[in-house]
Amino acid sequence: MTTIEQIRRTKKYKQVKSSIIGQLERSGNNTEYYLNLVEDYMNMYVTKEMCTVDIAERGLNITSIGSTGQLVTKKNDSIDCLLRTNQQMIKLLRTLGIKPDADYCDDEEM
Repeated sequence: MTTIEQIRRTKKYKQVKSSIIGQLERSGNNTEYYLNLVEDYMNMYVTKEMCTVDIAERGLNITSIGSTGQLVTKKNDSIDCLLRTNQQMIKLLRTLGIKPDADYCDDEEM
């Protein structure tokens, strides 16, 4: 099973998707157009989670072999990817008219 499939099977993924769809239903915006945007959001959610895992595994800085054959240390590209993805996710939520769901509660926070 790929990392993408693993993320999509998590309880958190399903809760986030369900929360967004629930808010669209309550606002009467659960049309195909908006539901398609939810799929886009969830794809970005998977990307964000993969970046987070990569940063946790490899760290903020990574060592690789440069063009001259020497070891070089550089910033993990997943950091910028994570920041850009988060920004796009926030913009998409605004487009959907979604705000934090008062009914949604993360089990880890309890």
